[in-house]
Parts: sequence; structure tokens; C-alpha cells
Amino acid sequence: MTAASPNRQPPTSAWSMYRAIVGIATLCAVLVVAVFKGTEARILENQQRFLRQAIAQVLPEAAATDAVSVASDGQLRKTIDVGALPVYLGYDADGRLVGAVVTAQGMGYQDNIKLIYAYSFELDAIVGLKILESKETPGLGDRVETEPHFTANFTKLDATLAQGGDALLRPIVTVDEGQKSEPWQIDGITGATITSEAIGAILNSSANHWVPLLENNVDRFPARSAAEER
Repeated sequence: MTAASPNRQPPTSAWSMYRAIVGIATLCAVLVVAVFKGTEARILENQQRFLRQAIAQVLPEAAATDAVSVASDGQLRKTIDVGALPVYLGYDADGRLVGAVVTAQGMGYQDNIKLIYAYSFELDAIVGLKILESKETPGLGDRVETEPHFTANFTKLDATLAQGGDALLRPIVTVDEGQKSEPWQIDGITGATITSEAIGAILNSSANHWVPLLENNVDRFPARSAAEER
């Protein structure tokens, strides 16, 4: 009978392997949480900075903003907790309410599109738009951010309310490129039809919800003190 080699290691038990796997998984989980916690504040700060810059682009007249949300009674209230899709009232340097910036999202061709748009109380129109998040096809879907004729749609896109004040007078719709004939229509992009139609649908749905709320509450936010912090 052959003697066992003195250098031979005993077989590893299933329990030992299980403990090792659990230990490694636990360590990895701890490291992931630690990295997330360590960068969370910086990520949030960068997101807020990006949002402030985006607001300044779509509503440059706004020198200051206040976040608002819908209270339990259906009225708008100023708030600190802006939620997942924040809405802001914009005030000029004299404290006059000039517009609102609304965050909205919906499904595009490949993935979710998140955007902000500015609404002008004076013009009853959408006067600015910026894409915040999009994974549309590079060179096709992302043309909504660069095509001059498409971005021109949002200098004065009609969002007039119907007489009852509870919905838009006319739905915002995207039409084929070159076929726009009405101020509530969006001149689409040939080759990025689905993406441009998606933006029209997002704006129509969001504006039908928010424009009535904003217009019906505008008298409750007449001015903002110039002494208030920006």
C-alpha cells in the first residue's frame, strides 16, 4: 500500500468553499456601498449643477427659481422636495414671474428620454427645450439636439389652454419634416421620426397636465422678493 504524500493538501469541504464565497460577496457589497456613499454627494452636486445650467438655457430670463409641487388639495405649493421630475417657477431680476421649467420623460425609439422645457406665461407657449437624458441612436435620434429646424420649434410652440382651463386648446403634435403649418405643430426630422414624434408626445402629455396647473395657480405666485436667495 502506497503511503500518502506528506505535502498533499486535504480536500476542501463544501462548507469551506461556501464560507469563502459568502465572505468575498460580502466584501464586494461593502466596497460597493462605501464607494457609492463616498461619491453620492458629489454626484448629486454635479446633477444639480447640470440642471441649473439646463434651466438657464431654456429660460434665460430667470434669475431665480422656486421648486413647486402639487399639494393634496390639488394646488401648487412651493417645496423643498422636488421629487423625481421637478418643476420650477422662474423669476426675473425684479422678482417678476416669467415662466416655469418642467421636467418630463417618455419612451423614445430605444430607451427613455428625459427632458426639460420652459413655459412662458406671457406667450402661452413652450419657449425652450433641452434633452437631459437620451440613449437614442447616435447620429440619428440625437439630431433632436442639433438640427436647427427642429430646435426652432421651441422658440414659441403654442400651448394655449382651452376655455375651461383644464387642457390644451390643441394637442401638440409632430408632423413630417417640412409639413408644419400651425404653431402647435413640431416640425419633425426625417430619419429620426420616432424620436421626434416621441418628444411631441412627451410635451403634449406633460403640458396637458402642467400648463393648467401653472396657469390656474399663477396668481398665487405674483412676485419673488429680490432679497430671497437665488
